[in-house]
This record gives sequence, structure tokens and C-alpha cells, in this order.
Amino acid sequence: MSKFVSFFKDESGASAAEYALILAIVGVGIVTAAGVLRNSIATAMNSAASTITAS
Repeated sequence: MSKFVSFFKDESGASAAEYALILAIVGVGIVTAAGVLRNSIATAMNSAASTITAS
């Protein structure tokens, strides 16, 4: 029974859950930023591509 109680008192897995939550928040932020900046990124890439081809 003591192993059962110590299992529920063990908090070592909490850090893994916290890292997963941080990773999820950062991932949502990256996806949101890419969606908002989609047209600006496309314009910059096309401008760089046309400059490279013109050289």
C-alpha cells in the first residue's frame, strides 16, 4: 500500500507536463505569427528570388 501512496506523492512527472504545455504555447504562437505574416513573408521571398534570378 505504501508504494501506491508514494506513487501519488511523486511529482517528478510534473516538469514533463510543464515542458509540454510551454511547447504547445510556443507552437501556437509560431503558427499564429506565420498566419498573420503570410503575405509579408511571401512578398519578401518573391523579391529575394527575383533578385537572385536577375543577377
